[in-house]
Amino acid sequence: MGAADNKQTAYAGTKRRLKLWVVAVCLFAGWAAYTMIGQAERQTATDTKLLAIEQQLQASKQKSAELQQKMERLSDEEYIQELARKQYGLIKPGETPIQVTVPEE
Repeated sequence: MGAADNKQTAYAGTKRRLKLWVVAVCLFAGWAAYTMIGQAERQTATDTKLLAIEQQLQASKQKSAELQQKMERLSDEEYIQELARKQYGLIKPGETPIQVTVPEE
């Protein structure tokens, strides 16, 4: 009977250690899954912010290119004359201004 009791006690101890090991593994797996889900959510939020910032950067680059083109055009004398005629109604000496009127309906 003594050997059977030792065997049963050893079996109960092994079973207890196995249960503790399973509980520890389950806790670790739960923590790992929780951490992974949290990181995935933060990654998604960061990707969204990055996309918005990249779009803003692209828009800023486009605006900068347009402004650079306007600056280059302002160094052209013909363009300046065109602006003076259109925006301010200026004419060169000797030119006759022509005004077009649209009849009202």
